[in-house]
Amino acid sequence: MAQNQNARVGQIQVGRIVLMIARMSGERGIRVPPELTMLGKTLLNLDQIGRTLDPGFDPNAAIRRHSAELTRMRMRKSISPGNVFAALSEMKDFFEHLPRRVNRILDNVANNTLEVKVDAIDEKTLMEGFQKVANRITVGLILASLIVGAALLMRVETSFRILGYPGLAMVCFLAAAGGGVWLVLEIVMADRKSLKELGRAKEVKQQAASKRG
Repeated sequence: MAQNQNARVGQIQVGRIVLMIARMSGERGIRVPPELTMLGKTLLNLDQIGRTLDPGFDPNAAIRRHSAELTRMRMRKSISPGNVFAALSEMKDFFEHLPRRVNRILDNVANNTLEVKVDAIDEKTLMEGFQKVANRITVGLILASLIVGAALLMRVETSFRILGYPGLAMVCFLAAAGGGVWLVLEIVMADRKSLKELGRAKEVKQQAASKRG
């Protein structure tokens, strides 16, 4: 951008820069949309056309010369009769529906049924999530301690053996394995349940929105 800030049409090579970006992205494993390559080729042709027509043309100076006139044209267009009539029509609709809306609000206030809905963080759901995370971390620590304890008990000679290994150590290992399997299943089931509840909530919101529409 700094190099092309004051460049003229004969010095600007936008199409080549875009194609270079696409090529460098492909060499580094970054997939770019095919439209970027088509845009680069189009800009490359436009660059060639601009250099053929007027290589000394300064687009920045042209923009500075005509920016005030373009702004005045847009302002005149925004205050055209069509836009003014559209704004007046919207104001007319607003004032027509205003008394009914005010009466509805006052009725809700009088009947103590006025509600204000704020789309904020659900503290209850957030605390439940933190509690689930804390419980899973605790279970993981207990399973880790069982494994470490079983590894230490492997060195203790005892007559009680399972599969040729010290029995108490094997019991700890089996308990840790069972707890690990249970923890994985519990996580998978809880995640599936959360996804189903989230999908149901979205469906309810969509149905409510369609009814309001």
